[in-house]
Amino acid sequence: MTGRGVDQLFPHPSRPHLHESFVSSAIEYVELAEAEHGQLPRGVDYGYVWGDALEHLRLEDPHARVINLETSITTSEEAAEKGINYRMHPANVPVLSAARIDACALANNHVLDWGVDGLLETLDTLDRTGIHTAGAGRRLADAEAPAILNITGGRVLVFAFGAHDSGIPLSWAAEAGKPGVCLLRDCSDAGVAQVAALVERTKNAGDIAIASIHWGGNWGYDIPSSHQWFARALIDHASVDVVHGHSSHHPRGIEVYNNRPILYGCGDFLNDYEGISGYEQFRGDLVLMYFVTVDSRNGELDQLQMVPLQIHRFRLRDASGTDRAWMRDTLDRECTELGSHVVERENRLVLEWN
Repeated sequence: MTGRGVDQLFPHPSRPHLHESFVSSAIEYVELAEAEHGQLPRGVDYGYVWGDALEHLRLEDPHARVINLETSITTSEEAAEKGINYRMHPANVPVLSAARIDACALANNHVLDWGVDGLLETLDTLDRTGIHTAGAGRRLADAEAPAILNITGGRVLVFAFGAHDSGIPLSWAAEAGKPGVCLLRDCSDAGVAQVAALVERTKNAGDIAIASIHWGGNWGYDIPSSHQWFARALIDHASVDVVHGHSSHHPRGIEVYNNRPILYGCGDFLNDYEGISGYEQFRGDLVLMYFVTVDSRNGELDQLQMVPLQIHRFRLRDASGTDRAWMRDTLDRECTELGSHVVERENRLVLEWN
């Protein structure tokens, strides 16, 4: 699951359009959504935005709940010179606790939107809340360290990496004495060796290693050949069991390689894009909740189910039958290119592979 704010805006005769106007306050996002779907409720509890997703989490009760948190949690006013800067007030961090999030991958192109102070406050806030982090830290060793989640029979190790091709400035890279993100300069042999060294240092028998990678652009279904090569190499040479890719605002194809899942782009899960026009063909209002079951004895994929939801009035609701069918057909089209298929069973999408 991924969470982010609005990335860019788009014009229509009466609505904002990508690259031509930008909002300066979250209040404007609310106004855009209300213009599209009517007045939003006020004074809601912290679980409001999760909507129907909370019931799916209750029923599934996963051992580990992992997201890419694509924002800073801070009151810092030190805006990075990049034009689009996201932040959440620390007082609102209970929104993450409402879904019992275990770990946040932070190696992305918005975690330092409000400078080093913003990153440090983000880390402190999540630590006080009891949420593990990976991919960013006060020094390189912290950014490289995995979030370690203890589960029955072993551990889930979440390593997080941010690729330069996702828009992460090279200057954001963590160093020995400098806060920042765990940066992948490119998808190369050196990058594979970088990940392999970190996994080897920590992984024991019975552990499941997740490589959470922020890479590539926001729109489109094409998967760069370098990403596919890199993901496969992480499985072959770095003992990675699950590749959790993100950056795209919509789901991309899924590959099962050597019986291990590669999610090339999970898409957004919670955002505030409602009422913003552009790229409608990708149905950015439709999102997926991924339930991945892995055999801890050998790290192989046992099952991958997805729950289609729709963002409506800043809240997740179960997708309609028509929308589920659209997501099933679209995702199956993309997965077919990667040797897998998507079918619908009991209002869920299920991945099938050989």
